[in-house]
Amino acid sequence: MAVFKPANRIWNPTYECMPRPALDALQVERLRDRLERVCRSVPWYAEKMRSAGIRPASIRSLEDVRRLPFTTKDDLRKSYPYGAFAVPMREIVRIHASTGTTGKPTVVGYTRRDMETWMEVVARFLISGGLTEDDIVQIAFGYGLFTGGFGLHYGVEKIGAAVIPASSGNTERQILLLRDFGTTALVCTPTYAVHLGEELQKTGEELSRLRLRLGFFGGEFWTNEIREKIQALLGIFATDNYGLSEVMGPGVSGECVEQRGMHVQEDHFLFEIVHPGTLEPVPDGETGEVVLTTLTKEGMPVIRYRTRDITRVIPEPCPCGRTTRRMEKVTGRTDDMLIIRGVNIFPSQVEEVLLRFQGTAPHYLLVASREGALDRLEVKVEMSEALFTDEMKKLTEVKEALQHRLDSALGIRVKLTLVEPGSLERFIGKAKRVIDTRRF
Repeated sequence: MAVFKPANRIWNPTYECMPRPALDALQVERLRDRLERVCRSVPWYAEKMRSAGIRPASIRSLEDVRRLPFTTKDDLRKSYPYGAFAVPMREIVRIHASTGTTGKPTVVGYTRRDMETWMEVVARFLISGGLTEDDIVQIAFGYGLFTGGFGLHYGVEKIGAAVIPASSGNTERQILLLRDFGTTALVCTPTYAVHLGEELQKTGEELSRLRLRLGFFGGEFWTNEIREKIQALLGIFATDNYGLSEVMGPGVSGECVEQRGMHVQEDHFLFEIVHPGTLEPVPDGETGEVVLTTLTKEGMPVIRYRTRDITRVIPEPCPCGRTTRRMEKVTGRTDDMLIIRGVNIFPSQVEEVLLRFQGTAPHYLLVASREGALDRLEVKVEMSEALFTDEMKKLTEVKEALQHRLDSALGIRVKLTLVEPGSLERFIGKAKRVIDTRRF
């Protein structure tokens, strides 16, 4: 089934196409304003700035941002639940929180104006990815403290499209809604989109019977190879978007119809890439850790927040006409990275190999362990249905070929284990790709 590229549309050309000098000046002005707010209203931020010798008035250019101290997730956890809020609780109209898988969750608060900003930035990336007011959008993200479901929901409504708040899970029901409700756009994690596509194949559902044409996927990193798989499985035009609860939720950046990187909403977010070790800025085009500063958020501004997400700035201008900088797809996180015998390993490296290899499915698990003083890495990979039913000789040949490609891509020898189709856990939310059993 052919996938058609939507027309290029821009929701807010005033800011999305703003000349760079004007945008830089706006960022400096808004940065000073946020610094004044946190120094006045958040005691631990005021102490951070005082210790660093920072006064808001001393910020005169974007280069001055390097003088500002970083904010980490630990800073926000220590302020649990409301110690990072910069306004009285009577001004907070929404509270969300991260999943809290390690320790207490980070709690975020939004004022009424923050909610308007959130709707605005989500509307921008939805329009840039091809959505129109005539679409019917099925949101298969969870609704609750997680920001994904509500963030996309209100952005869709701002555009004027119809929302089906399906929430996550219940794949059989999701497929029923896709078919019977005439869904034209799907919102979920890329992992779940693949799962939906596979289930549709099993049911024999013909894609021509569906009206589905667009997909907006986020919540986890995914490769262009996964994009191609989703587009083939579901017959849709798929775009990536990026956000995190500590900063806003979805809407920090998103792809346009060119599918060449995610445009950062720079009038609302100051975007940096730093070296994860030295924390110094890296040149555009080089890979590093994303650092974000909120420029307009009232309820809980954050200054130079270390996201732990790894990507790079794409320096070339985009054919779509937007002037905002673009970030490449996130390739992993510094805290998901495994160091095996001195070699840095990211799950995305394994995924890229699998998606170019016939005979395996894009479902895998990395298991790090230690035997004596030696670190070992096992890569568990699901076989395709066709390979699973094939003869043993063919299976052995495939395993040897895949072993060679993995060893070459990762730079170390790994233990490759081929497992039965469907035996690895499927995830409705973020996929868990790494298990580290080592004790340091």
